[in-house]
Amino acid sequence: MIKTTEQESNHTDLDQKSVLQLLQGINEEDQKVASAVQNSIAQIEPLVIEIVKRMQKGGRLFYLGAGTSGRLGVVDASECPPTFGVEQDLIVGIIAGGDSAIRKAVEFAEDSSHLGFEDLEGFKISSLDSVIGIAASGTTPYVIEALKKCNELNILTGCITNNEGSPLALNSRYPIEVVVGPEFVTGSTRMKSGTAQKLVLNMISTSVMIQLGRVKGNRMVDMQLSNNKLVDRGTLMVQKALNIDYDNANSLLLKYGSVRAAVDAHKS
Repeated sequence: MIKTTEQESNHTDLDQKSVLQLLQGINEEDQKVASAVQNSIAQIEPLVIEIVKRMQKGGRLFYLGAGTSGRLGVVDASECPPTFGVEQDLIVGIIAGGDSAIRKAVEFAEDSSHLGFEDLEGFKISSLDSVIGIAASGTTPYVIEALKKCNELNILTGCITNNEGSPLALNSRYPIEVVVGPEFVTGSTRMKSGTAQKLVLNMISTSVMIQLGRVKGNRMVDMQLSNNKLVDRGTLMVQKALNIDYDNANSLLLKYGSVRAAVDAHKS
């Protein structure tokens, strides 16, 4: 049986189409992704709940993948510290072949059956931690074998894949299967599958961070003030929270280093 991710595209003769026809076709397929993710919310919810329980006790969250899937995990993990003000090692993205594979593919790295867990061991992984394997195909040895080892050690395992009943899903305690259908370019899982993975990663990390208290109301009160745009955003947040003028809000923000700290200090 052919994997869903490898099925023939619904669109033929791509090389004969105009630019407009190509763009319309890609967009037509992309519109199916959000609905597929919506259908997977019942699988995402219990995984997030279990991750939060462990992180409240000091655990970390790891994303493990190869190729596009690995890059997406690295991107999501790297965006959490500036967005939510958490430590760099609280959410970690690991890609087969190491950091150099983020920019340039490392041939056959995903085929290793032992390197995945070895990479996790480099972070002294423990039973408080959670590992989410990411693979569109659901058959990547680098990810599957690592999750098998994690299961043996009572480390929480989940996955994001785009085929139902894959080996990866079968070796995950909390599988997330987002079936988006055939790709616009047959087998090119960096497209709809990758988009679906990005959406799910957004949902997981954001909901986890909110549950851990890193958002107040709908504001990123712990964001890092790493550029002028964010300083301005933070100043406006302080201004609104305390009902003071912009200059005073800016002074408080710069003095205390975060929206949360500025507001708390002023109120105390």
